[in-house]
Amino acid sequence: MRTKVIQPSLRDRTTWRKAFRRDWHLYLLLLVPVALVIIFNYAAYPGLRMVFMDYKPAKGYDGSKWVGWQTFQKVFADKDFTRALTNSMVFNLLDLLVSFPMPIILALMLNELRFPRFKKVTQTVLYLPHFLSWVIIGSVAYQLFKPSSGIVNILLMKWGWIEQGIPFLTEKTHWAATYLLIGVWQGMGWGTIIYLAAITGISGELYEAAMIDGASRLQRIWHITLPGIRSTIVVLLIMNLGKIMGSNFERLDVFANTQVREYQYQLAIYIYEKGLSNGKFSMATAVGLFQSLVGLMLVLLSDRFAKALGEDGLL
Repeated sequence: MRTKVIQPSLRDRTTWRKAFRRDWHLYLLLLVPVALVIIFNYAAYPGLRMVFMDYKPAKGYDGSKWVGWQTFQKVFADKDFTRALTNSMVFNLLDLLVSFPMPIILALMLNELRFPRFKKVTQTVLYLPHFLSWVIIGSVAYQLFKPSSGIVNILLMKWGWIEQGIPFLTEKTHWAATYLLIGVWQGMGWGTIIYLAAITGISGELYEAAMIDGASRLQRIWHITLPGIRSTIVVLLIMNLGKIMGSNFERLDVFANTQVREYQYQLAIYIYEKGLSNGKFSMATAVGLFQSLVGLMLVLLSDRFAKALGEDGLL
């Protein structure tokens, strides 16, 4: 027996006018964030033409000399740009390898907690570093990791584990490890929110059936939880791959030190010193555009690769 599909009449259909009249206050709330996105993400696009000019703010776009691709040629021929690009890619890849798995592990651990109050307190404590500025984080890090007067070195020497202070922030290798680990600490709590939301979408019947079959907690995590959030992991991985070319100026600046200049000199520092500080706005814009284009290419390639493996991907 075939069921007849009843089409809604024209009067019953919700038009955009009816929706706007009904939910006008919700659209009004969206007005400010949409305006900010348009202003800061799209309104600046016409200014990208300065990469093809010897742009001078006093002369404006009409008075500045058109130089074509010379700005990109100067940037790519600069040895400092090569050094900054190499450092940015190496540290971002290391940051991805170290930082990306931590929110997943943390979300799995929080999901297994059985005391609601303790779980809420733990989540709050772990989320807190995300809301701290890098200035505060840097000042706390210096108080903790100073070679002679830092709390960490004092405790390690008091316990007899080391004879002299470890140069966490003044020696290149130690600085790199400290820089990466502080980044993990700052971002891992906030990153768990999405994974915990994805875990809540997994049917509880799957866990009940696994428990009846005698599956241990680790087996339930491996065979149910992780496959259940696999699509979320893929999407976030694709988004993070787009940031391989980026760098955080605030994070680098608070840990700046002449002794670690070789590692600390990344694209954000290059843009500030070579571009903005010297008034070479065309050069700074060219480097920023280069970062964005490479990041976009990485996102598209990783999305296609994920789809080739059978995942939904991002686009």
